[in-house]
Amino acid sequence: MPYIFTVSPDFTPDHLAGWFIFNTWLQRALREAFHLELYDDFQSQREAIHADKIDLIYANPYDAAMLVRDKGFTPLVKPVGHSDEAIIAVSADNGMTEVEALQPGVRVATTDDPDVHMMGMIMLEPADLNADNIHLKTCDSYVLVAKKLVRGESDVGIFLDEAFNDLSSMVKRQLRVLVSSQIQVVHHSLMLGPKLAPHYDALRQALLAMPDDPKGRGVLSSLGVTRWGGVDQEEMEFMIDLMDTLMV
Repeated sequence: MPYIFTVSPDFTPDHLAGWFIFNTWLQRALREAFHLELYDDFQSQREAIHADKIDLIYANPYDAAMLVRDKGFTPLVKPVGHSDEAIIAVSADNGMTEVEALQPGVRVATTDDPDVHMMGMIMLEPADLNADNIHLKTCDSYVLVAKKLVRGESDVGIFLDEAFNDLSSMVKRQLRVLVSSQIQVVHHSLMLGPKLAPHYDALRQALLAMPDDPKGRGVLSSLGVTRWGGVDQEEMEFMIDLMDTLMV
């Protein structure tokens, strides 16, 4: 039976093929069979994790506590230069220029990306906005969040900054950023499940060495990553504690 590898559902569509390429690299690097299983939403992925069906995951920071503390996953690496930041944006035709001007009853488009939604809601707090006094519309993708704004169906959108920057130039010209988060220590991580624990050293070494090999550099490029950086347990625990604080 192959090991099961999965990726947080918030990856951008441009990198879909890249994860299949990475899965092939993974099999060659460890000389083990891996199957890439992608889930349409966070809930179905979490159900698979709780059922112990996942052996390796590129995980969003929101799920890190559950993976480490409940399921015994170990952090391996993170993409260097990539932190999870949220953006609050409006239509370019919208007269709002600052979050503080937003009023209760505002229509907010978001996704089910948990850490980004949480950061976005925190950035709406200066306008005294919360889940009880806004009209929330959850979309399946950030592209659909952008469409809600462009079509005037929502007033405000919450985006992952990477996803916002990956929007076409035509779409971005029709949007305006009100504020961006600057947390800088929240990030996705590649995490190893208990069944793969014996391969920790070999896999970590292979991942960190990817930029030294032309094929490895090509795989990284397909993911939009320059190189991986190591993540130790102390750093992961710090991020988990920060996420717990933000969720209070």
